[in-house]
Amino acid sequence: MTETLTCFKAYDIRGRIPDELNTDIAYRIGRAYAEKIRPQAVVVGRDIRLSSDEIATAVSCGLTDAGVTVYDIGLCGTEEVYFATFAYQAYGQAMDGGIMVTASHNPKDYNGMKLVRESSKPISGDTGLQDIQQLAESNAFSAPASQPGRTVRVDIADAYTQHLLSYIDTHRLRPLKIVVNAGNGAAGHVIDSLEAALPMFEFIKIHHEPDGHFPNGIPNPLLPENRGSTAAAIIQHGADLGIAWDGDFDRCFLFDECGHFIEGYYIVGLLATAFLKRFPGAKIVHDPRLTWNTIDLVSGLGGIPIQSKTGHAFIKERMRLEDAVYGGEMSAHHYFRDFSYCDSGMIPWLLVAALMGDSGKTVSQLVADRIEAFPASGEINRVIARPATVLEKVRRYYADTAITVDVTDGLGMEFADWRFNLRCSNTEPLVRLNVEARGNRTLMQAKTADLLAMLAD
Repeated sequence: MTETLTCFKAYDIRGRIPDELNTDIAYRIGRAYAEKIRPQAVVVGRDIRLSSDEIATAVSCGLTDAGVTVYDIGLCGTEEVYFATFAYQAYGQAMDGGIMVTASHNPKDYNGMKLVRESSKPISGDTGLQDIQQLAESNAFSAPASQPGRTVRVDIADAYTQHLLSYIDTHRLRPLKIVVNAGNGAAGHVIDSLEAALPMFEFIKIHHEPDGHFPNGIPNPLLPENRGSTAAAIIQHGADLGIAWDGDFDRCFLFDECGHFIEGYYIVGLLATAFLKRFPGAKIVHDPRLTWNTIDLVSGLGGIPIQSKTGHAFIKERMRLEDAVYGGEMSAHHYFRDFSYCDSGMIPWLLVAALMGDSGKTVSQLVADRIEAFPASGEINRVIARPATVLEKVRRYYADTAITVDVTDGLGMEFADWRFNLRCSNTEPLVRLNVEARGNRTLMQAKTADLLAMLAD
């Protein structure tokens, strides 16, 4: 009898422990991954959640029972699994895939997995995840391998740290005082490794120790209520920069020297500028939620802006197709060609620190002109019973006055001096609203209020 596994989502695996995800399900996922992807060597890592060790052990057993050799990198962030998968070789054997056990910023009684194949190519709904789900649900596997695989513990810390440092010229960095907030997630050990190589930086570490109990709350700095401790530490210590991460640190969030949170949208433009100076004429991929600042900067520097549907699988696929040097989402996911087109939460802040050194500017000075030129609402979420109906109502209301209508992802409508994107969540009865304007914050705020009123109705 086939069991429905609700932990499989559009891009990854997430579920409540133990009813939606447990060691039995994790074992079956490992077996199904092995039979569908047919790897010989797979990287496995885990975040700091209390259930992560047992889930990682179970998925590793599923792999080894199918004859796969598991290279266990232990406690880590998602990008360390990405790095090990595309960069690590053992005994001349390249890695054929990777599995990261994490639930990122979900509540502490959740866990999950992110799956990749060779070169850290994502495995999502239509690129193999559904096949893995169906086999795991059926629990109808081939006989175990006559020669089981083994689990080998490996340490990638030095190689990974050196790769991160390759994105910057350490000799051009200037002394900075930096607040780093790991949120009791997995980022702390990477900062400790970088600290030895970056003596010009003074790190003020808060919520630094990994703790799956999350004594200071679930690490998700995208939520305004989770930003206070970082901002306060910046003010208290007179820091030049603040950085906070989510639990598996595939996203980083930046704060300026005044403790102000910087929307990820403006960091996309900043990093695009940095890459275009190094790679003139390069292609830059961006998501459709907020676009004008990115398009203006990229086009102005002779680059080629390319819009992709929101979501890591879509961004990575488009970047590979276009050979784009960098891709960015306003949600603080940043993707890099030299990182096998994967997202990293460490490379962005290193690049920003390098820009501060080269320009002599503060963080606020680096983004102030762009915030003024293209003021944005930031993403606003609303619970809506029938989101598709609401999107159609909004489309009809603005249809006669819109200059362009874009349905790449949700509903995007542009006017002479402002635009918006309204999209449905893949997993919840939510709509997500983003509004921006050309140099007119008052207009942006007024249009945001109008749209929110329509959503409320």
